[in-house]
Amino acid sequence: MRSHEIDYRIEGHDIQFVEIELDPGETVIAEAGSMFYMEEGITFETRLGDGSEASSGVLGKLWSAAKRGLTGESIFLTHFTNMGTGKQRVAFSAPYPGTIVPIDLAALGGQVILQKDAFLCAAKGTHITITFNQRLGATFFGGEGFILEKLVGNGLAFVHAGGTVVEKELHGETLRVDTGCLVGFEPAIDYSIARAGNLTSMFFGGEGIFLATLSGTGKVWLQSMPVRKLIQQLTPGGENSRKGESSFLGGLFE
Repeated sequence: MRSHEIDYRIEGHDIQFVEIELDPGETVIAEAGSMFYMEEGITFETRLGDGSEASSGVLGKLWSAAKRGLTGESIFLTHFTNMGTGKQRVAFSAPYPGTIVPIDLAALGGQVILQKDAFLCAAKGTHITITFNQRLGATFFGGEGFILEKLVGNGLAFVHAGGTVVEKELHGETLRVDTGCLVGFEPAIDYSIARAGNLTSMFFGGEGIFLATLSGTGKVWLQSMPVRKLIQQLTPGGENSRKGESSFLGGLFE
């Protein structure tokens, strides 16, 4: 399915929002509850699925929604359509301080893989599904790194991340990061969970027991402030909780 062609602008600094401009009949899909404002000609409807599997019937839509449910996200997506006669605008805001990143799926070969809470909105025609990390380390110790979201399509998608976003281009190199600091990567990148050094480093180094390892050739997006760390800093005893990451139990239950 050919994605709808949408125009946009991103506003703000620490807490951003993206304004989408729709021609008559165009639609943008978004996570439930992310809408900031919309103009008079915009109508919205909450549906199962992303609308890319229109010909797959009810069972196909239910299966697609059930897979999204595995990530902990809502099985529903909201579809915003311009039913007016001229250009109309709808805006979406990130759920916590950070950065909104536009991704042109066509320029990335039609696919990108994201952490499960990174997706914000996309042009209709974008297929939102899941993918599993096949490495046992990710399964048992990677926390947020095992079940990942995959966007498939040829249009624009928007993801949000905590703090500052860093885009890195790997050329046969290897990059190791905190599992929560990973936002997304191209499918050509090999992603696994590896031990954080020797036993002393794992238990007392303050970086957790396991790190995400990315290698190969392609783009990687990182975030400087994962929501997990933000919550730890804002809640009572947050600094003590953060120190707990360096302990054996802190690493296991992070």
